[in-house]
Amino acid sequence: MDRLDPPSRVLLGPGPSDVPPRVLRALAAPTVGHLDPYYIEVMEDVRARLRACFRTESPLTFPVSATGMAGMEACLANLLEPGDAMLVVVNGVFGGRMVEVATRLGAVVHRLEVPWGETVESGAVERALETHPDVTCVGIVHAETSTGAHQPLEGLGELVHAHGALLVVDAVTSFTGAPLEVDVWGIDACYTGSQKCLSAPPGLSPVTFSARAVARMEARSAPVRSWYLDTSLLRAYWEGEGGRRSYHHTAPVNMTYALREALQLVMEEGLEARFARHRRHHAALRAGLEALGLRYVPARSLPMLNCVRVPDGIDEAAARRRLLSEWGIEIGGGLGPFAGKAWRIGLMGASCTRRNVDLALVALASVMERPAREALDAADAAS
Repeated sequence: MDRLDPPSRVLLGPGPSDVPPRVLRALAAPTVGHLDPYYIEVMEDVRARLRACFRTESPLTFPVSATGMAGMEACLANLLEPGDAMLVVVNGVFGGRMVEVATRLGAVVHRLEVPWGETVESGAVERALETHPDVTCVGIVHAETSTGAHQPLEGLGELVHAHGALLVVDAVTSFTGAPLEVDVWGIDACYTGSQKCLSAPPGLSPVTFSARAVARMEARSAPVRSWYLDTSLLRAYWEGEGGRRSYHHTAPVNMTYALREALQLVMEEGLEARFARHRRHHAALRAGLEALGLRYVPARSLPMLNCVRVPDGIDEAAARRRLLSEWGIEIGGGLGPFAGKAWRIGLMGASCTRRNVDLALVALASVMERPAREALDAADAAS
């Protein structure tokens, strides 16, 4: 390969999503140093915009210089010490991954198993906390990307705090695509990624920590096992002290530019309008998919990630290959028990348009060898 020439795709999978031209232009802006006064202004601007999108007043809100899974690890590594007990709700891949990370950090992990595609009721969480009174953290996925399940969080923070624990939330897929009320819902640590509903390239993981979480971190008896993800060190860089910033690592300057521009697009649209756009196009896509005979995996579906069962007689992977080669459309296959049995169709951020809804329906009808007209009419009726 002598020249970089990637193909142009329509990204309708579980992430990344399409990146708007303004965000791509921001990536190409002149690079400055990671302690340059101009970059520090950008850092402060990004933090303010992230607080607005997380709906939090927490000062400790910043992007980790790595992808969403580093956000998960940063939250858990800073809040857990070896021997601490953690309760994790597992109803898909990413709940299971939270278990894996916490276990590697030396925590004693209690799994609250929920069938894949379903969500957990608060009563089940309360019973688990009563069974395990030593739990210090509860982990839950707001938007389970592997199944499309949308987990309600209202009231959960209050319940968890009543048992002396902290609430850790995975919002990688839901952030800026569905309501996420960090302060109102009592979330103590929350992480997301830049490449989903934000529609920036992959590479940054915004996180936020509550005052309760900060107090827990400051009371640690041992240093955080990860030097790179140690929030006590990262705070000295992102927040500074006495007007001075301590060098920690060479931040990805141009990726921060891209994140800033993506956040600016969110601000210009407005969060409520953005949520409504995701709901509206999800309703159209869902009606069209169901008209094609496709059935949803989760009872409570995310608006930005549609997980549907592949009908009998259709080769799931072959259909996705045809969508890519003939239509330039990327969608995702199933994971875990849904491997080979489901498609995951994303409508995230810049990819969430009515044009893409119609394109996806026509392309799927083509590879399924079914007429598209009924699906398009159903989408129109649902809009």
